[in-house]
Amino acid sequence: MQTLAHFGDGGPGPWILFLPVIWALVIGGGIALLRRTVWRGRRGSGPGRPAVEDTSPIAVLGHRFASGEIDEDEYWRRLSVLDERFGRPGRGGTR
Repeated sequence: MQTLAHFGDGGPGPWILFLPVIWALVIGGGIALLRRTVWRGRRGSGPGRPAVEDTSPIAVLGHRFASGEIDEDEYWRRLSVLDERFGRPGRGGTR
């Protein structure tokens, strides 16, 4: 370690630590990015479990219709009730 501190005596000086620190930051940033995008994105979803975004009542109703649990008449009847209660943005309503 004494060689690192003596740049004037032919040692590389403290700058030799610069490259490993940069690589540690790059690798740490990559791991943080993976945790944020890939690993956390799979936490709420899976077979038989809706994703976090799909838990609104209107989305659940859509999933039930798509899976065949309810027919089209039932879907439209329940959707009109949900639209009155929760509203949907962009449908021309007053909300």
